[in-house]
Amino acid sequence: MIRWTWAFLDRPVETFGACAQFWATVTDSTMSAPRGEHDEFVTLLPATGPAWIKMQAVGDDGGIHLDLDVDDIPAAVATATGLGARVVAEMPDFTVLESPAGQTFCLTPAAADAGLGPAPVTVSTAPDGTVTRLDQVCLDLSPTDIDADTAFWQALTHWTHKPGRRPEFSRLRGPDQPVHFLLQRLDDPGPAGAHADLASSNITATAAWHESLGATRVTDAEHWIVLRDPGNALYCVTSRDPYTG
Repeated sequence: MIRWTWAFLDRPVETFGACAQFWATVTDSTMSAPRGEHDEFVTLLPATGPAWIKMQAVGDDGGIHLDLDVDDIPAAVATATGLGARVVAEMPDFTVLESPAGQTFCLTPAAADAGLGPAPVTVSTAPDGTVTRLDQVCLDLSPTDIDADTAFWQALTHWTHKPGRRPEFSRLRGPDQPVHFLLQRLDDPGPAGAHADLASSNITATAAWHESLGATRVTDAEHWIVLRDPGNALYCVTSRDPYTG
């Protein structure tokens, strides 16, 4: 059983400070004290409720990985590898794995009170009153990987799987989780990746605010806008309801 899901934003060490400040601002959070041997980790602490976003300074281009809190790490590792995952590293208190398509995730120890009630809906309000919520990680998958990884994540999480509004999308939603998964079938073959999705009450206003904070607009679509954060990582602002997703 997955008790809690963390979105872990990995950003280049050279731009980590700017990225951490950017994401703290747009999620209405404050940064925890740095931790780790090189002060490479921070948690974004929301104004109310439990945290669900962490950040790590890395020596490459970064991306997103997932931390899944579980009660029994060895049992969860056995389940994940039985479904096709690969162990990347075994650490004293967590295990790093890759999905069949190569998406990195960690199985981490659950807190004693994790998963004991519904995750609160924690929204962020921009200066103009626009409401957003970072509530979704989109797993970007090659056409050759989408079926296998969708089956893998569905079996690992036991979350509810539903088709999206477009044929290239489907959703996995877990009970009492702060972050859900969107699985996207890419047009071309390539390595697995992931990006953050923010639900917004006004995607145009949100994108403009984010640009004022250092983001770069990439593409405008009907229901979402693609941007890059100060670390050059792609993310989307979508027209989903921030309160219901």
